[in-house]
Amino acid sequence: MSSAILRQASAAARRIPRVSAFSTSAAARKDFVQELYINQLKSYKAPAPAKDAHVGVVKTYSAPAAPQPPVLPADLASELSAYDSVEPVVEAKAPAASAEQVTTGAEQFLAFLEADEPKAADAHH
Repeated sequence: MSSAILRQASAAARRIPRVSAFSTSAAARKDFVQELYINQLKSYKAPAPAKDAHVGVVKTYSAPAAPQPPVLPADLASELSAYDSVEPVVEAKAPAASAEQVTTGAEQFLAFLEADEPKAADAHH
């Protein structure tokens, strides 16, 4: 009886194509959703834009008006003479400080660096 079963199994094996017998399911399986999506992307054609699509979105260009040249005053000589006759205003200077009080920022900084640090008598760790 075992020989009859072997004959049937060998006959069934001959009927199955050999390519499918050796292929793995993961390599042979295709992703149908991905294929459908890619085919739809490839077949998509964007609609042609209308010729008047820019109307209302883009403003028309108009060149700015030419600037006017400056106008000189009619009585320029009198204005210049009036400017020359005005005395300049000089602000009063503050009295100079004594030499002991004048210290620059650098001198103050150096004095700060050279000063001894106060010692903390109550600091116990």
